Amino acid sequence: MIDPRRPEDDAPPPDLPYQLAWRSSEVRAGAHRGKREGAGGFFRDVAPLLRSPDPRRLDLRVSARDPFEGLHVRRFEQKATVTVYALVDVSASMGFRGASDKMRLAADLCAALASAVRRAGDAFGLIGCDAEVQKELTFLATRARGSEVEMLRRLRNFTPRGAGTGGMVDAAALVGGGRKVIFLISDFYMPRPEIEAIFGALARHDIIPIVLSDTAELERLPRWGLLSLTDLEVGRRRLVVMRPRLWEAWQRRSGRRRADLKSIAGRYGRTPFVVEDRIDWERLSGYLAGGVA
Repeated sequence: MIDPRRPEDDAPPPDLPYQLAWRSSEVRAGAHRGKREGAGGFFRDVAPLLRSPDPRRLDLRVSARDPFEGLHVRRFEQKATVTVYALVDVSASMGFRGASDKMRLAADLCAALASAVRRAGDAFGLIGCDAEVQKELTFLATRARGSEVEMLRRLRNFTPRGAGTGGMVDAAALVGGGRKVIFLISDFYMPRPEIEAIFGALARHDIIPIVLSDTAELERLPRWGLLSLTDLEVGRRRLVVMRPRLWEAWQRRSGRRRADLKSIAGRYGRTPFVVEDRIDWERLSGYLAGGVA
């Protein structure tokens, strides 16, 4: 059961930064480093006027030192926007409620992300998936103010019941070309080949995996006892006689699953951020700002 003394939805920070280790190729001016030249942003270099014909940014000092009396101009990076998507696993395992409510955590994360993205002037979209892409949870990226209200309302009211997460592979086609920031939100209770397929389908993008973990699922299970357990993905219940050897085997299996996810995610640039029972907004902010998980 969810502990009423531990609020799951702590107020998010004033801003939830997401720094990019790459340069956006979008034309629209924004808050991130871009590939195009512009009038402002970061200083890039000095180039001959003939190569970059903009006399407004003439650099007199460099030009005066040129032994061939050539004219030189300063070049700057134009800050640009990016497109951000939240791909949310809404399969049956996400409906588990123990020490927390995974779907509520996912909705709180998406609410904070949508707010941060809107403040940065970027476009935000949300796609919910189980074995297929859920049409009622498919919102293509937009910069329209207030657009997140309906998507968050539907996400909060959605009841996970489908098995599998193959829809996340299909969602890659909806996200489209051009590099984007993809927040992959899931409990990642899926086979390694399925995880490989999801990351492979999204390989061109900047993938940020967020793992939603509930300690009541495994860590808090007793070492001894008769337990009635339910597999939410298939809806099957069974009685299990828990004993230390079985408990330790389950813990090792969970450790291998997390190690597999970390290995796969690391190949695509970012290690997973684990949310355990509640969101530590300060730690998440540090992770998105370039820190470690």
